[in-house]
Amino acid sequence: MLSTRRAVAGATAALAVCAALTSCGGSDDDSGGGSSGGGATAEGEAQISAGMVGAIDQIGLPAALDKGYFEAAGVRVEVQEPFATGVDMLNALDTGQIDIAQVGTPLIGAVLSGADYVILGNYTGSASQLGIDETMAVMARADSGIKEDDLSTLAGKKVGVAVGSINHLYLLAALKEHGMTPEDVEIVNTAPPDMGVALQTSGIDAAIVWDPWPLLIEQQVEGAYEVTRGGGYIGFIGYLVAEREWAEQHPDLVKRFLTARAAADQWMRKNPDDAAGVASRWLSNLDPAIAKEAMQHNIQQLDPRISACNYAALNSAMTTLHDLGSIDDTFDPASVFEPAAINEVVSESPELFEDLPPIPESAEVTEDFSFDPSARQCGS
Repeated sequence: MLSTRRAVAGATAALAVCAALTSCGGSDDDSGGGSSGGGATAEGEAQISAGMVGAIDQIGLPAALDKGYFEAAGVRVEVQEPFATGVDMLNALDTGQIDIAQVGTPLIGAVLSGADYVILGNYTGSASQLGIDETMAVMARADSGIKEDDLSTLAGKKVGVAVGSINHLYLLAALKEHGMTPEDVEIVNTAPPDMGVALQTSGIDAAIVWDPWPLLIEQQVEGAYEVTRGGGYIGFIGYLVAEREWAEQHPDLVKRFLTARAAADQWMRKNPDDAAGVASRWLSNLDPAIAKEAMQHNIQQLDPRISACNYAALNSAMTTLHDLGSIDDTFDPASVFEPAAINEVVSESPELFEDLPPIPESAEVTEDFSFDPSARQCGS
């Protein structure tokens, strides 16, 4: 669980963020209105309420708060207590409890159910390549018969995943890569907090899950070991999401928020041990040593930019879920991505992204960009 609800941290003055914006004392057009609480405070300072779940890859939000990047951008951000699931967080977004959510696969079902959400950027993922999944690992119990670095030995085994979630998609893609099908394993629907016990009691032979759970399993389950990590089987999806109406009514506020988040992401990439310290403070049950190790994987997926690679990752996840029968329909990824604001941040503050790999030319989202899932625009 995160610690108690926090408002703006008053410490570090991130002057580079302030300099990247035209002014730092509030916005010209964000004086209120919209579908939720975003707007100006009584003192005239722009304000946002943002949501997250208690996971290591979501720490960019509180890091921006603790390091003063939001404050420097002239925006007051209130981070809500962590939501149990992404679905719960989207319910809060829908009712106006929060203005911006950090969410992944649950976005798909929400949009198909009629929610009018837009993707403003990424909290995890990559704009330079499609396959990126370094925060995902396959863990096995002792005497499982599963060999390290050989996923073909999953055949005939009981594999725990959260059905319909990103680790389920990872399993399906990994099986396909190794010439297997879902019928070659027994898929056991298992929530991440229950995977350790399931491995201990032989309820499952292997668990596929995101950090910090693999590290906790290795620490807490006797004989458990890592079979493999990452591998580029899937494109991780984790978005900064808002209601379309709110985003359209608060463009300057959105830009300030994204500038601060980009600065925080870069700080984390450059200072992973310090970022782990932020994670340990906010995720109160997370061992500092585990946080440090998990952060080394997490920083490889800190890329807030939007490219055709992100469109392709969403399209791939959605297509897989549809083929599974988990969702009844699909939608055009271009209908939810709104890259204009983050593109402006990239253009006006290139120093915040200079340590990231370049976006392939074919994947750049320009004014005349049109996503074509068959065109391999991500270059992979």
